[in-house]
Amino acid sequence: MKKFIPLSIVVLMALYALSTLRAPKNPAEFDVTGFGKLPVLLNGRMKPLDTVARSALLQLQGRQSVSTPDGRKLLPTEWLLDVSFRPERADTYRTFEITHPELLALFNLKPEDGDGKKRFAYNQLSGKFGELDRQTKLAQQVDSAVRSVFQRAVVQLYHNLVHYQRLRHALVSPGRDDFLGDLLAFETKVAAGVAAVRAKQAGQPHDEAAASAMTEIGERFVDMANIAGPFLVVPPAPDNPDPNAWKPAGAALLDTFRTGRVDPTALAYAGFAHAWRTDKADRFNKLLELYRADIVKRFPERQKKADAETRFNAAQPFYTASIVYAAVFLLGFVSWLVWPDALQRSAFWLMGLAWLLTTAGILTRMWLEGRPPVTNLYSSALFVGWGTVLLCLILERTFKNGIASVAGGTVGFATLIIAHNLSLSGDTLEMMRAVLDTNFWLATHVVIVTIGYSATFLAGFLAIIYILRGLLSSTLDKDTADSLGRMVYGIVCFATLFSFVGTVLGGIWADQSWGRFWGWDPKENGALMIVIWNAIILHARWGGLVKQRGIMVLAIGGNIITAWSWFGTNMLGVGLHSYGFTDAAFVALAGFVVSQLAIIGLGLIPLDKWRSFRRGSGRVATPLAAASAKTAP
Repeated sequence: MKKFIPLSIVVLMALYALSTLRAPKNPAEFDVTGFGKLPVLLNGRMKPLDTVARSALLQLQGRQSVSTPDGRKLLPTEWLLDVSFRPERADTYRTFEITHPELLALFNLKPEDGDGKKRFAYNQLSGKFGELDRQTKLAQQVDSAVRSVFQRAVVQLYHNLVHYQRLRHALVSPGRDDFLGDLLAFETKVAAGVAAVRAKQAGQPHDEAAASAMTEIGERFVDMANIAGPFLVVPPAPDNPDPNAWKPAGAALLDTFRTGRVDPTALAYAGFAHAWRTDKADRFNKLLELYRADIVKRFPERQKKADAETRFNAAQPFYTASIVYAAVFLLGFVSWLVWPDALQRSAFWLMGLAWLLTTAGILTRMWLEGRPPVTNLYSSALFVGWGTVLLCLILERTFKNGIASVAGGTVGFATLIIAHNLSLSGDTLEMMRAVLDTNFWLATHVVIVTIGYSATFLAGFLAIIYILRGLLSSTLDKDTADSLGRMVYGIVCFATLFSFVGTVLGGIWADQSWGRFWGWDPKENGALMIVIWNAIILHARWGGLVKQRGIMVLAIGGNIITAWSWFGTNMLGVGLHSYGFTDAAFVALAGFVVSQLAIIGLGLIPLDKWRSFRRGSGRVATPLAAASAKTAP
């Protein structure tokens, strides 16, 4: 049975991973999946409507699933269809996350009124928008770095509501039962209506009813264009040579006053709205087929990427990989207690499977974005985990003791959780800022210095295993301790090299971009601190200042230094590297630092005294404990 355990576990997990690659099915007769593949231009990037829906839901409520009041589960694109075409129904869906008690009190709400005690519907908030607007203006007068928790919650909810309104106005005019009929009637009367408006402006006899109707329609289109903002959903005309000259639906409809003809794309979205509101699935699907055929003909490469991104969104390879990493950790940990050979092999092959899933996800993102793997904080979290697990695969293949599998499972899972939380701010395939818009330096400096992060973190987590395994169990014998010591030493050497080279390359890039190699910027200082800390570990070992446990304690300190360079410097909001500013992770970062300091404190306890204390006697517990007096820092 032990021979078949590794194979059966890996096969089951592989089948689970393969099952996520199946094409998503439509929940009913409407081709919701096909609609989600339609491309739009948003914030400088072409993306499918499926991504627009998923990013919006993550921003609004921290998850991609939506439940209706009657308990039905909606796909993200279904939710977007209701928001755009049937807002009176979407307004009842509880998709706005509110947890701050003062903010709930502002809307006269209690946690029990919401889904999961924290998600509320637009209709539950609409009665207090005036007070929310007042509180937002007060909060915006305060610098973002010193706002209270309540003020931050107010501003975040305000931005979420603005984003929701943009979705409502992006495709059609909300509040119209038959927007398609409005447009068709408008097109037949636009010439006479424009003539009436011009005559009125010139003080000449005119049809007052026609002029008033045109004015009302024009204001409606202006509202659509202004509120939709960056949502560019109408492609350029066939005779326009600029493929990026997309425009909002409202702006395209305003052109009708000049051309006398409603834009075909705006008319198509009105047709989608009519079919969706009247439950005419056959008309919806036929119109979708015709519109998609036109987009494929004019923008084949962009539609190809939109199709691939939609499949990528549905597959969620990073979510699947996180589940596999959790299994890797559990198998590796249990292997120290029972069935070491079988479970360690299982953990190793599962770690390889999770790494392949992450690799596939990163490569797909690179192809979609046309960039190297690391372009923002989100992608850096993916790459740090990817690099760490790759090193763990090499270590486990070499030492075959399950330690690297436990470290790989832990770091892989943790970095994907960090990436998920970073995705809550919106689209993770964002356009590059001008200072970063160079694939060469992104592929050299950023990748190399991020590998340095990966290695430094790995050394620290291996050291944590050393400390905790020695204190909490009797499984850390001398051979295992020596293996861990060699692992940490080798990884620190690797981390020192990559951190140093990456930092130097960053200086060269800074010289090209800003005219100086070094400016003591917080991010630059953080990178230098990693290099110096790793050098301290190596020199302390070479000089005999510390022995095995001392190096482990120093390596755990490297976790704090690296976390500060990776996230802490971005929380300062100052310096030329402040483009990655975030303050949402302060509590998590502070908790991580405290946990590392606590483990460092445990590592400073002599192992023989600790085990004697646990056993209630003065005798030494193991040969390793006997040597601990010599190896203590």
